[in-house]
Amino acid sequence: MKPRVLLYGLLLVLPVIAFAAAGLLYLQARGIAPRALAPYIEKRASGHNPVIVAAGDWSARTLLSLDRGQGLRPAPGLVAGSGTHADAAAGEAVRAVSVLDEDGLRRALLQAEAGDVITILPGTYRIHPQPLAANRPGLPGRPVTVRAVAANTVTLEFQVEEGIKVSAPYWRFENLRLQGVCRIDTDCEHAFHVVGPASHFAAVNNTIVDFNAHFKINGEAGRFPDYGNIEANTIRNTRPRQTSNPVTPIDLVSASHWTIRANVISDFVKAGGDQISFGAFAKGGGSDNVFERNIVWCERLLQGQPGQRVGLSLGGGGTLASLCRDGRCIVEQEGATLRDNLVLGCSDAGIYLNSAAASKILRNTVLDTAGIQVRYPTSSANLQGNLIDGAIVARDGATVRAADNIETPMVYAYLGYHPVRAMFRDFAQLDLAWKNGAAPLREQDDQDSGADLCGSPASKRYGAFADFSGCVAPP
Repeated sequence: MKPRVLLYGLLLVLPVIAFAAAGLLYLQARGIAPRALAPYIEKRASGHNPVIVAAGDWSARTLLSLDRGQGLRPAPGLVAGSGTHADAAAGEAVRAVSVLDEDGLRRALLQAEAGDVITILPGTYRIHPQPLAANRPGLPGRPVTVRAVAANTVTLEFQVEEGIKVSAPYWRFENLRLQGVCRIDTDCEHAFHVVGPASHFAAVNNTIVDFNAHFKINGEAGRFPDYGNIEANTIRNTRPRQTSNPVTPIDLVSASHWTIRANVISDFVKAGGDQISFGAFAKGGGSDNVFERNIVWCERLLQGQPGQRVGLSLGGGGTLASLCRDGRCIVEQEGATLRDNLVLGCSDAGIYLNSAAASKILRNTVLDTAGIQVRYPTSSANLQGNLIDGAIVARDGATVRAADNIETPMVYAYLGYHPVRAMFRDFAQLDLAWKNGAAPLREQDDQDSGADLCGSPASKRYGAFADFSGCVAPP
C-alpha cells in the first residue's frame, strides 16, 4: 500500500478513535455504565424508522453483552454467614402462650405482656381482612416474642395491605414464614410496618415473600422506632411487582441505630411506575445505621426484566422534607456503615449514596453491577478494602476518600473486560472460589473487621469473604 494511502487512512481513522475515546472518558466521568446507557439508547431509538430502531436495539444488546456477559446462574441455597439459619432461641418465657388459629393469634397479640413468648403451632394461617396489631409494649430484657418452634413450620398468609403493624417497643419475631397472597400487588404492601414508638424491634430467621416493602420503618407523630434489628432473614419476591408504589424489601425512613445483618435479599423488580427499586436503604435523616454481612442479589430468578435495580443505598431516591427526622433533610443519612456485604446482579449501581454524610463503605464485594456511586455535595464517604467489579464514582460534588480498594475503570466494561470476575473460578455459575486458591489480601485491615460474610475468621482480605463455601447451604 502506498504511503499516501496509509496517511489518508490514518487521517480518517484517528478522528474516529479520538471521538470514541473522548466519549468513553465522558461516560466514565459521569458514571454511566453500559448497562445504564443501553436502555437509554433503546428508548431514544424507539418510534423512529426501522433502520434506526434496529440500530438502537443492536447497540443496546451489544452494550449489555459487553457489560453483563451471559448472566449469572440462579444458584440455590445461599446463606449470609455461618449458621445464621439455625433455629433462633426464644429464651425463658415470663408467660408462655400457644396459638393454634388466627383468632387466637390476634387475641394473644392484643393481650400481650412484657416477657410473653407467643408460640404459633405448626400450620398455615390466613390473615384477613385486618392486619395484626403489635401495640402492647415489651421491656428491656423482656420483649414480647412471637415465634415458631422451628423454621418452615408456620406460614402466615397475608391478604391485607399491612401484615403486622408494630407500634410499641420491644417486639421480636422469629422462625416465621410470611407470605403475601394478594391478587393485586398494591394490596400487599408490607409484611412488617414498624412505626413511631416501636423501638428495639427484632426480626430474626424469618422467610418473607411477595410484598412491595417487606419491612417498612418510619416515624409517626414525632416519634421514631430506633435501635431495630433485622437479622438472618430470607427476603424475596417470586414475580415482578405490578405497582407504582415503592418496591424496596427493607425501606428504612427516619429511624436511627438499626442493624441489618446476615440477610439474603433478592428479586425486587418493580414493573410499574418509574421501574426503579432498591434492595434496602436507609434515608429520611436517620443516623448510625449499619448494613453488614448481607447478600443482595437484585436479579436472582427474575432476570432480564426492564427497569433499574440498585442493591444497597444510603439515601435511596430522597425523602420529602416533611417525612424526615429533622423536618428538613439536611442529609438523608449520617454516620452509616455498609460493611462485608455481597451485592450482585443489579441493572444499576450495587451501592448508591445520595446525600449521605460521613459514610463508611468497608470490605464489600460488588459484582455485575454499575459499581459504587456517591452523589451530591452533602455526601461524603470513606471507602476501604472493597472488591468492585466496576468503578467508584463521585458525582455532582460528592466527597470520596477511597483507599486500598480493588476496582475496575468504567471504560473496561465498554470493552467487555472484567478482571475482578476473572479472580473467581467460574463467575457465571456463581462459583466464587478463588481461581488462584486464596483471597487477595491487604497489607493491613480495618480495626472493626471480625468474622466475614461467610463465617471465616478475620483476615486482611479485600471484599466480603475469604471462602465463599461458607455461604452455600448444604444440599
